[in-house]
Formats: sequence, structure tokens, C-alpha cells
Amino acid sequence: MSGISTDIHQSVINRAKEGNPQALHQLYELYSKAMFNICCRILNNTADAEDMLQEVFIEAFGKLNSFRFESTFGAWLKRITINKCINELKKKKVPVEYNETLPNSSDQGYPDELPEDINLTVERIKHAMALLPDGYRIVFSLYMMEGYDHEEIAAILNISQSTSKTQLMRARKKIVEILKMGQINVTSKN
Repeated sequence: MSGISTDIHQSVINRAKEGNPQALHQLYELYSKAMFNICCRILNNTADAEDMLQEVFIEAFGKLNSFRFESTFGAWLKRITINKCINELKKKKVPVEYNETLPNSSDQGYPDELPEDINLTVERIKHAMALLPDGYRIVFSLYMMEGYDHEEIAAILNISQSTSKTQLMRARKKIVEILKMGQINVTSKN
């Protein structure tokens, strides 16, 4: 098997590489919602995510000829999106802290089970994620939502793998605490 990926949108991508405006628009329509969700999760602000989405597609379309079908277009675009979001946080000097200390014995493992009477909805979990400190939220998003492993997260964020694991574990624990305490106002918007 070759290292070349077969992309389901290969014909659209090839037309977009040739500068076809309809193909460019089609790629935007196919991938904008997913990339917007990534921007929202990392930047934690809808307006910033909207601006970032436009920047992502401007950069991606500018680099489209460098896409060689070695991965899927979605994976390539996702990497651009995540890198741009992380760079934006760094540029804004948003204090993203990653706790390098090892967890204590009470932090080991997964958090307690959620009581059965807690109403779990996508909105409540999204709002719980938004309440996480930046370091927790970013690692949680990259691992749980984007499917990166700790080695990849460590490379993206320039942290150790153990720090990534610790941040994920603490993020999970904090989400459970938030859900248990009902600290979620699902009507608020960023």
C-alpha cells in the first residue's frame, strides 16, 4: 500500500488548486463548520473563532498547491487550524499555563462517576469546557475532540507528554465537578 491517501474530495481539491472559485467555495462549505468548532474550542470566544476561521481558509487556500494528498484534506486543514489558533493565543500573550507537577494521589485516574440525575447535554458539556482554564481546555480539546495523542499534543504545545496527560486528567475531573455543581448557564454566549 502506498503512502498516498485517497481523499473523497480529490476532484474538488484539484479544481480548487487550479483556481476554480466554485471549487474553493465548495471546500469552504465542506470544512468550515468543523474548523469553526475547533477554533471555538481552542480560542473560547465566538467572535475570535469567526475571525480565525477566515484566516485559516485564507492561509489554506494560499498554500493549496502544497497539499500533496499525503493525508486527507480535512486532516491537513485541521492541522493548519490548530496551529493558527495556538499561535494566536501565543501572539495575544494569553496566559496559558500548563502545570508540570505530577498529580497527587487524589488526582489519580478518572474522576468520580456522574450522578444519574445530572442532565447531560451537548450544550452543558460545551459550556463546562468553556469554563475550564485555557491549558486544560486546549489539551482536552486536542485529545478528546480532535483525536490527537499525548505525543502529538506535547509537540504541538511544546510541553511534555506527562504534562499533557496531567492536564487531560485534571480537565476531566474539573468538567465532572462543574457538571455536579451545576455551574452552567447554557443561555450565555461568548
